[in-house]
Amino acid sequence: MNLYRQLVWWLLLAVAGALAWHWFSQDLGDVVVRFRGLTYTTTLAYFVLAWGLLWFSLWALWWLLRLPLRAWQRHARQQARNRLVSGLQALHQGRWARAESLLVKAADETDLRTAALIGAHQAASARGDVEAAARHQAALLEHEPQAAALEQASRLASLGRHDDTLAALSGLTGALPPRALLLQARALAATGRAHDAQVQLNTLRREQTLPADALAALERELCAAALTQAPQADSLLQRWNAMPQRLQQTPDVTAAFARRAAQLGLDEPGHQAVAETLDAQWDESLVALYGQLPGGCDGGPRLTRAEGWLAAHAASPALLLALGRLCRGQQLWGKAEDYLHRALAQGAGADAWEALGDVCTAQNDANRAQLAYANALRMGRSETALPLGGRGLREQIADQAVAELRNEHGIPQLPR
Repeated sequence: MNLYRQLVWWLLLAVAGALAWHWFSQDLGDVVVRFRGLTYTTTLAYFVLAWGLLWFSLWALWWLLRLPLRAWQRHARQQARNRLVSGLQALHQGRWARAESLLVKAADETDLRTAALIGAHQAASARGDVEAAARHQAALLEHEPQAAALEQASRLASLGRHDDTLAALSGLTGALPPRALLLQARALAATGRAHDAQVQLNTLRREQTLPADALAALERELCAAALTQAPQADSLLQRWNAMPQRLQQTPDVTAAFARRAAQLGLDEPGHQAVAETLDAQWDESLVALYGQLPGGCDGGPRLTRAEGWLAAHAASPALLLALGRLCRGQQLWGKAEDYLHRALAQGAGADAWEALGDVCTAQNDANRAQLAYANALRMGRSETALPLGGRGLREQIADQAVAELRNEHGIPQLPR
């Protein structure tokens, strides 16, 4: 491309010279210069040529005089770039003092000052020199206020000072860069304004600020926080209904909605959301929550729906524990005890022993209740549980037995 531009330039000069010669060849003209009694006479063509040569000579002389200065400036810029590269390498290697020294020297070059001061501030902060870090921050603020505000916000966010992070970000003018949007979104979520932070997701996705998996996790985190922070039942339902189905069927988002719905007295919507998510995507923690949600008046339909999942998840300890709790809520003591024994046989821990203790207490069986509670404590300390008694060999075998699982082709599968 440079060769093409040079060729065009020389062609234009040739055309201009040809036109000038054609114009001057018809009449060379006369130029008379009188100075201090002397008279100089020449043609216009030679005068223009001499004038051009004079200006070219002056320019060449000025270029030669400035040549050492330009060479020195070029050498200084090269030295500054080398210091910046070496300083960033030292910062990456954890050599804080060397990195700070090199980057402070590199900051003498105006074009490199912002990056050098940011690195010097990070190096000073890493080695615990608060005074030097404040000095570099002040220099960065004077040279580039936007970069200084972003750097300060990052430092405050790492310290968990979310209100101060938002205050620092408010100093940025114009459209916020992607990193600032990410810091702002997380700070808003931490200060109870996750619903406002969700508007940043489209920009973060467009700018590819995070990998796809991390961005999806952030989206789920903000959605769950927005549901948890809903102040009233109406706002909770409005936020829930505005979410796409792919988020509504995410276990952590569904769990956040169900817990907040239970706190606001919306038991039925919470139960329904958890059940629909489990139908679409099985999750052990979510099915455990299904058995813990309040609302004893509708325990019958909930119990029936949970028992319908047994065919596909007969060996799920969380499901068996949830069934035991639901049966306890319906005062079905025999079924509750059977489900809880099966849950323990399939690997349920202290929660199942505690629930079993509650069932025994409700049946006025103090001895077995005390032993169940003691086993819950022992499981919490990773100790072996003591035998409870009251279960025959046939019942113990039935507790550990699970239905045969087959895939869509009818081939038996091992239980997970």
